[in-house]
Amino acid sequence: MKNKKINEMSSPELEKELSELKSELFKLRFSLATNGLDNPMRIREVRRQIARVKTILRKRKLEENK
Repeated sequence: MKNKKINEMSSPELEKELSELKSELFKLRFSLATNGLDNPMRIREVRRQIARVKTILRKRKLEENK
């Protein structure tokens, strides 16, 4: 998911996306520990997507407080 798409989403949609990404990350880590992954770089991608979403949410929160 690109930054442009993330910026177009509303805050509730971003919260939902964040929870989905966190659950996906948990599943990826679990499968890595148990039987290995086909694409271990997917963990890195998901972590970065989580960081992007959190950054946008924090930015919006700070703008609201001003």
